[in-house]
Amino acid sequence: MKYGKLSAALAAGAAALLTLSACGSGSDAGASVSDAVNNATSVVGGAVNTATSVAGGAVNTATSAAGGAINTATSAAGSMADKATSAAGSAMNNATGGGDPSKSKVLNDAKGGKLTIGIKFDQPGLGVKNPDGSFSGFDVDVAKYVAKKLGVPETGITFVETKSAEREDKISKGEVDYIVGTYSITDERKQKVNFAGPYFIAHQDLLVKADNTDITGPEALNGKILCSVTGSTPAQKVKKDYSQQVELQEFGTYTECVEQLKSGVVDAVTTDDVILAGYAAQDPGQFKLVGKGFSDENYGIGLQKDDTAGTDAITTALKDMVKDGSWKAALDKNVGPSGYKIPEPPANLTS
Repeated sequence: MKYGKLSAALAAGAAALLTLSACGSGSDAGASVSDAVNNATSVVGGAVNTATSVAGGAVNTATSAAGGAINTATSAAGSMADKATSAAGSAMNNATGGGDPSKSKVLNDAKGGKLTIGIKFDQPGLGVKNPDGSFSGFDVDVAKYVAKKLGVPETGITFVETKSAEREDKISKGEVDYIVGTYSITDERKQKVNFAGPYFIAHQDLLVKADNTDITGPEALNGKILCSVTGSTPAQKVKKDYSQQVELQEFGTYTECVEQLKSGVVDAVTTDDVILAGYAAQDPGQFKLVGKGFSDENYGIGLQKDDTAGTDAITTALKDMVKDGSWKAALDKNVGPSGYKIPEPPANLTS
């Protein structure tokens, strides 16, 4: 409609100019011409104003549309960037269980290709330092498997002897990256360290001389001398729950306890059945397991407190060990020859 008015105004202006041309030079003609010029000027001015208004409106409309498009594009781009950032963060959290890998001692040391791992040096079938300086046992195989999954070859591992009473101290001081050494998970210990796993569930039992007939279970230990290692929990459990009159004797290692049993200084040794089975297999005919398991001991891999990323990475490695058959193969090789019945893996590693 505005463009129609513009055309009409221009036509009127042209007519006024024709009228001016037709007039003569007289005074009346001059007045007419003046009126015509004024009319023409007004019409043309109105036309120009209309044209300017129309053009300005078009420009404003175009500018508004362009600005809206820019705002829409900017908003969409920002939303996509936010989603991408959120997705990346979610992927990192899924990989590390929400922990920060940069704060994990285990993962940082593994990046450098080296790990220091605490194990037992004196537990046949589980953790032993051999005369040639090599190491063997189920726990040793677990430690090596986890290290490999974290990117550290066997040549990058330093094994450190870690006795039961030293474990929390070595972890808190950063002397080891993690410990794989028949380390039972308890509520008290979880206040000081993190645990990955459990990777094995043992049952507390008793080791006695092969010809012993009067010790038939934990309730038959009143008046007897029971040996366990300093810093471990099994002997205290026996005294508290089964035989309050038992005399407890502690040594630094299970090997010392077994030597005391052999010499008759103590009447029985208590700890987890898989540990005792290793000693029985080492000295055929000397000892026997009573065979009455009376508690569950969940073995975990201990590492620094609140290292969520490291804990999750190790637990993932343990699941892989079960899945690819390496877990069972390690048990068959290390404790199978003793006649010990290989148990099923913990449910948390098969889910």
